[in-house]
Amino acid sequence: MKVLISGASVGGPVLAYWLRRQGAEVTVVERAPAPRKGGQAIDIRGAALTVADRMGILEQARALRTTMRGMSMVDGDGNEIMRSTEGTISGGAFDSPDIEILRDDLTALVISAADADYVYGDSIATLAQDAHGVDVTFESGRQARYDYVIGADGLHSTVRRLAFGPEERFLEHLGMYVSIFTAPNFLGLDHWQTWFREGDVGGAVFSDRDAGVMRVNLGFGAGPIDYDHRDAEQQKRLIQEHCSGMRWEVPKLLAAMWAADDFYFDAMAQVKMDRWSAGRVTLVGDAGYCATPLSGQGTSLAMVGAYVLAQELGSDPATAFDRYEQRMRPFVAQNQALAVENPGQGAAQESVQLAANGIVLD
Repeated sequence: MKVLISGASVGGPVLAYWLRRQGAEVTVVERAPAPRKGGQAIDIRGAALTVADRMGILEQARALRTTMRGMSMVDGDGNEIMRSTEGTISGGAFDSPDIEILRDDLTALVISAADADYVYGDSIATLAQDAHGVDVTFESGRQARYDYVIGADGLHSTVRRLAFGPEERFLEHLGMYVSIFTAPNFLGLDHWQTWFREGDVGGAVFSDRDAGVMRVNLGFGAGPIDYDHRDAEQQKRLIQEHCSGMRWEVPKLLAAMWAADDFYFDAMAQVKMDRWSAGRVTLVGDAGYCATPLSGQGTSLAMVGAYVLAQELGSDPATAFDRYEQRMRPFVAQNQALAVENPGQGAAQESVQLAANGIVLD
């Protein structure tokens, strides 16, 4: 079996790992010139912990967990209005089995685990499929034929656009935008998160494993905005425009944003599709069923979806995509619901754990 996967974040390499275990020939193509650095703290929960364990990376992930000591909230003047040492908004309660890990740490783990052919600095330009395979032309001009093409390329998936149509058909906007970038740790954060909000703008700062660095979230509430999702300078201007009225240390955070080379920005939007597959092309993770960071389950959905898809392709390729959808759709629905269960406050911990364990893995 010859498989092309688009996207080398989490879902793509996890899928590559399991397909290689079944003897498939796997190529992973990634538009970025190298593994992407930066990103927020993400969570491995519920069934995804089982996937990590079966991949042999669970203990490595635990060793890289963020080990936060707690969190606080401050008002517009920087006065502390709440403090907790029992858990954090991003990672939940400290006594849970979940693993909060920085996105780039997890990406490095799953990429190193998957013995696949990684091609960086390229992307899919065209897809043409027939009953027996998919002909792919890459932006570099290279051409190749595969048995299956799988999009694990995120909210703005190229594979989804080529196989199913414009993304506007499938994105359900949740009225928020968020950015994340690294900055010098001028606040002296030590395994700590600080959250702040004024009206419909706000964010968080939290320490990195590198004591001299902190990671910064800045975001705002707004309806759909027309912007280029590959133009970081335009996106920084949007953050500057919406967040420049904030007080406390935000002016310094905005200044650091302009120097950041790992800036990320996007809308909080879910992907809703009637089908994730078209012929020999299918989608996994955010490309097919993004739940948004508001759910806290995007990483786990990608890992579990990749595992289930690989299982089904290894069992019977002729019916694999249908069985993949039948198994995953109830799980996806539960986890997407978390993002709208209690907007702005986070879903109840009990709901998160129920959703995270809402699928049986063979």
